[in-house]
This record gives sequence, structure tokens and C-alpha cells, in this order.
Amino acid sequence: MNTLTNKESKLFLTIGGFFIANALIAEFIGVKIFSLEATLGIEPLQHNLFGEQVSFNLTAGVVLWPIVFVMTDIINEYFGKRGVKFLSYLTAVLIIFAFVMVYISIHLAPADWWIISGISAGVPNFQLAFASIFGQGLWIILGSLVAFLVGQILDVAVFQKLKSITGESKLWLRATGSTLVSQFVDSFVVLIIAFRLGADWSWALILAVGLNNYLYKFVVALILTPLIYLAHLAIDNYLGKELSDKMKAEASQS
Repeated sequence: MNTLTNKESKLFLTIGGFFIANALIAEFIGVKIFSLEATLGIEPLQHNLFGEQVSFNLTAGVVLWPIVFVMTDIINEYFGKRGVKFLSYLTAVLIIFAFVMVYISIHLAPADWWIISGISAGVPNFQLAFASIFGQGLWIILGSLVAFLVGQILDVAVFQKLKSITGESKLWLRATGSTLVSQFVDSFVVLIIAFRLGADWSWALILAVGLNNYLYKFVVALILTPLIYLAHLAIDNYLGKELSDKMKAEASQS
């Protein structure tokens, strides 16, 4: 059967493409730290956690990671553990490949005119700017990769466990529940590896920043819950009831 005329294959390729693209983009834009309060036009919400004063200063990558986890649940529902694990491992390999290519590009000898071509825009050295933005530290790369894989595997396990209990009902519980559990672990794994092992942050700071990040992810996961229902409705209409039910049953058995 031609893959491009097979609805299951087209669905897997489409969702998988967005899944990988979201993960890659999140890795690269994650070097930017933004103020959630300033973005929303409100005063910084300074609060004390474990003796640390923190506000909602987050990496830009958190904008996309909740979408990655929602897509994980959709893949889990229709393609099971094997589908999620395949895409997760493939994504990890592609992230490593992307960083290797970026590392090589940073060390290519820049053209003299290019280095100073951004002076009029306030960028005196394009090479340093390029290297600073894309040249993430090894510990940050390692931390984000490990956190991604651990989070994905945990998401799969919790999702399937909840589905075995609830059956086809309570989609919101298994989708949102698995996302909240996996993102909690993800939030701390990346900080422990990247900043406890790599930068000697105190445990108090790790806990404060981790809980702060998780609070944001928690709220976003709840907000995105209706999106999961809309996605399922669209996919079920595309596949047809018979094929959709068949794929869900096979996904649970896998």
C-alpha cells in the first residue's frame, strides 16, 4: 500500500513532523529568557520560594514544550507506546545532530564584512552574537535532552496506566494527568543536570526556579485541555469511526 494514501501513515507523519519541529524550535529559542509579567503588561509578581526571591522569568522554550507534551498524548492515544518512543528517540537524535551542525557553523571562519555588518543595528560583532545565541553549554544541552527523554517515557507510562483504569472515558484525566506528572519531573531534571551539576546552583534555587517553571506549565496544561478534545474530534473525523476505534484499541494493546 502506498504510504501517502494510507490515512494512518499520513497522520503519523503529520503529527510526527510537528512534534519534532516543536521540540527542535524549543531547544533553540530556549536561550532567550523572557518576563511573563512584562509580556502580559503587569507588574512583576515577586514571591519567595525556599528563601529565594523569584518572578516569572522563563525560557522562551516553555512556550512550545506544553504543545510537545499535548502532541505526545495524541500520539499515545492513536499509536501507543511504540509510536511515542520512536518519535522521542528520533527527536533526541535530531536535536544532537542539530547542535553538532550549529557547533560546526560557529567555528567556520566568518567573512570580515559580515562580522561588522550589524553595527548600524547595534550589533558590533555578528560572530560573537551568533556564537552567544546558538552556542549553548554542554550541560544545558545534556540536561534538556535527558529531561526530554525522561519526561516522554514517564508521560507514556502514566497515560497508559490511566487509560487502563478509565478506558475510553475521561480523556482529560489521562491527557492532562500524564502531562502534569511528566512536566513536573522534566522541570527539575533539566535544572539539576544543567545548573546543579553544571553550574553549582544551590538546592534552594533549583527548587525555587523548578517550582516556578512548573507552575507556569501546570496552568498552561490546564488551559490546553480543550485543545486535546478538539484535536481528537478532528482526527476521528479524518480517520472515520471504524479506523479510529481500531487504532485506539491497537495503541492500548501495544
